Amino acid sequence: MSLPVHLSPFRTYRASRHDQLVSFQLVIEETDLWVAAREDLGQPMADHVRFLRGQIKSYAAIHPQFLTSLEPLEAEARAPEIIRRMCRAGQKTGVGPMAAVAGTMAQMLAERFRDASADLIVENGGDTYLFSTKDRHIGILNMPDQAVRLCVPVAASEFPCSFCASSATIGHSLSFGKADLVVVRAGDASLADAAATALANALTGAEAMDAVLAKAQGWEALGLEGVFTQCEGKIGVWGKMQLAVI
Repeated sequence: MSLPVHLSPFRTYRASRHDQLVSFQLVIEETDLWVAAREDLGQPMADHVRFLRGQIKSYAAIHPQFLTSLEPLEAEARAPEIIRRMCRAGQKTGVGPMAAVAGTMAQMLAERFRDASADLIVENGGDTYLFSTKDRHIGILNMPDQAVRLCVPVAASEFPCSFCASSATIGHSLSFGKADLVVVRAGDASLADAAATALANALTGAEAMDAVLAKAQGWEALGLEGVFTQCEGKIGVWGKMQLAVI
């Protein structure tokens, strides 16, 4: 199930090496994953991706608004775990549940296969969840046409954690703002993904950056740990997002 590094110019970071870990890519319909683990887990991971995607499709067949709503939705009590996580994240941050799909998928895959690999990085279109026994440097793709330049050092004791991104200018995600990039750090990837979308929507220009950073700080009680913002040549940082240069 191993595939070449994605050819998109926005994903050149996937060519980076991670010590002795084995890296592989999984592309299943709209899901495009890059994984680094102690062994090639491609086949069982692919099966689990199909399982999780099947749960989303089945739920959406009965609740079609789940796929299209830009407003928070409440999950049915007996909904699958992936549905409940996405809805909870959307309710906390004021966005639709699909704003959290990539981060939720990354975290649930990492949790499912952690026993097979104590070091495990799952990246889903810029939304990443990590288990690690070593210190890591998490790259921030603030200049997509160049090699990664900025990173956030994370000590081994701080894992697991997630870094999720949203942008109005990079990739295909729907955004109502003008953010070049918003990256959110949190222990919960569903929350980080939904928050990144909400904050990117609110970043309507460089003049809105202070308000966006204040909004992120106000969500600290929900579990947000830090945020990086970039818009119209201005950069803002709050929380556990100490920047270093690669």
